[in-house]
Amino acid sequence: MDEKNWNAIAQQAVADDEAFDELYEHFFPKIYNLIYARVKNAATADDIVSDVFIKMVEHLAEFDSSKASFATWLSRIATRTLTDYYRWQSHRQNVEWDDVFSPSVDEKERPEGQLLVKEGKSELLMALGKLSEREQRIIELKFWGEMSNKEIAETLDVSAANVGVILFRAMGSLRKILGEE
Repeated sequence: MDEKNWNAIAQQAVADDEAFDELYEHFFPKIYNLIYARVKNAATADDIVSDVFIKMVEHLAEFDSSKASFATWLSRIATRTLTDYYRWQSHRQNVEWDDVFSPSVDEKERPEGQLLVKEGKSELLMALGKLSEREQRIIELKFWGEMSNKEIAETLDVSAANVGVILFRAMGSLRKILGEE
């Protein structure tokens, strides 16, 4: 479904429970993945995502599709809610990302597959940790938040071309880092 349809559904959702349910069902997994990728803890992600959707409900009548798409508007709420969480929380959770990367059933069943998957996760996480905060955030929005470069640009207040360049360079850096290790 394109942006205009989600924008219209968002406007309907102010008074229509079915439209609201449709918005929630579509956007919940994207927002959850985006938040979980940052906090790396399911319980914390659940709390933050709940706050995001509470804020969405409280401010849905204020949504203006002439200023941003609904996806961008909701992503901004999520980003601000996450920023508020980090202001409140003095340090990040240091939890394994085992749930973020889900290997196929075949890999989980074989012991050698389990070892390779675990090693691959560790390498990827170490490589991601070597990128700048900006590069990490763009990768998270792109792959966990399933956002387009345009949506990322609107969320972070940069140009879509800049997002593309940063993403291209970050992916190149990841390849280089992973190739060296």
